[in-house]
Amino acid sequence: MRILKLTSAVEKNLLRARHERDLEAERVAAGIIGDVRKRGDVALAAWAKKLDGVDLRRCGVWVSQDEINAARKQVRPDFLRAIRHAAANIRQIAEKQLPQEWIVCLDRDHGICVSQLVRPIDAVGCYIPGGRFALVSTLLMTVIPAQVAGVKRIAIACPKPNAELLAAAHLLGVSHILRAGGAQAIAALAYGTRNIARVDKICGPGNRFVTAAKQLVSSDCAIDLPAGPTEAIVLASNGKPKFIAADLLAQAEHAPDAGSFLVTTSPELARAVQAQIEMQLAKLPPDNPAHSSMRNTGAILLAPSLAAACEFTNRFAPEHLSLPYSQDPVLKNITSAGTVFLGFLGAQPLGDYITGSNHVLPTGGWARTRGGLSTADFVKCVTVQTFTRRGFESVAPDAITLARAEGLLAHANAVKIRMSRKPPMKKDVEVGQ
Repeated sequence: MRILKLTSAVEKNLLRARHERDLEAERVAAGIIGDVRKRGDVALAAWAKKLDGVDLRRCGVWVSQDEINAARKQVRPDFLRAIRHAAANIRQIAEKQLPQEWIVCLDRDHGICVSQLVRPIDAVGCYIPGGRFALVSTLLMTVIPAQVAGVKRIAIACPKPNAELLAAAHLLGVSHILRAGGAQAIAALAYGTRNIARVDKICGPGNRFVTAAKQLVSSDCAIDLPAGPTEAIVLASNGKPKFIAADLLAQAEHAPDAGSFLVTTSPELARAVQAQIEMQLAKLPPDNPAHSSMRNTGAILLAPSLAAACEFTNRFAPEHLSLPYSQDPVLKNITSAGTVFLGFLGAQPLGDYITGSNHVLPTGGWARTRGGLSTADFVKCVTVQTFTRRGFESVAPDAITLARAEGLLAHANAVKIRMSRKPPMKKDVEVGQ
């Protein structure tokens, strides 16, 4: 793993590489989306067979309930116990994240009241990556917040759902499992086919083609966030090199283009972590993506000062950020990160699996403007406004003035036409009664 001085030129190169458009992925995804929109299930089956080696005509577009039930009996008891544990934690956090309904009355007489209703999205598609292994944890992270929000129809898309994923779906009570992945699954969920009903929103991470497809359909179907390559920063002046190296390698093994970085002011720590990475990397199989990621994407960055390290971290806005000490004063200077792990026991994979904090997190700098996936992503907050005659008369003149200032005379008229020439009654009634 490279050790680089954190200069303005190095930072510029790192940030620019994250923001370059993947034109090739967009081109491929656009072609697949167009084909699925045109030919529906026929195109979906063709792309599934070509790209994933899955024959949907033989095995069916949807996983059968019998397959789901059978999978429940195939998995180990310790796996089911772990799933229940993780699901309980995720559900507890998701319930805290649910936006609340409220009402605010703008005057003592309750003449004008504004309230908020919270309503679930009707239908959601959860994309579950299925590369080397189907990511069961992503099933939990996407489905449970949707369930807590009250979403009526939840469809899962995974190109090769294994027994563990199907068993987890069984425990969550999810039965709509689409046996397809890639841009073709995104297109089918976004636009629908004869066998697949379209959804209102698609969530979940995927490869570069899935990310491109989500962005391309986002004008017609809502998405959660563009989930690009995994990122991790450990920001430390000192700490345990073997723990730091382990965290960086954990995120690096997601994909060859994952970005793992140590940002430090200490050359001694940089060299110690570099040595630990080499030692731990040697124990991983040769085909583990961490080998490529550490060689080509990740780096150890030597910052000139702690302030410069914090400033870079906030500009980078990493998906995962680790601070090795539980009382780390650096935290007060951190403004942008998907999730933060405090303390030397804060192994990043704990957040990936078991703590209940969602692991579908912003990448590519999106942490500067939003957090990770939450229950709030699956609801709509609808405001309701009510007026009594007294309340209406108290705001109508100023509304008319503002409408006229903007040259919107019909706006002004819609208010003026309701104004009474008589003084307000002592006994107010709502407009329209």
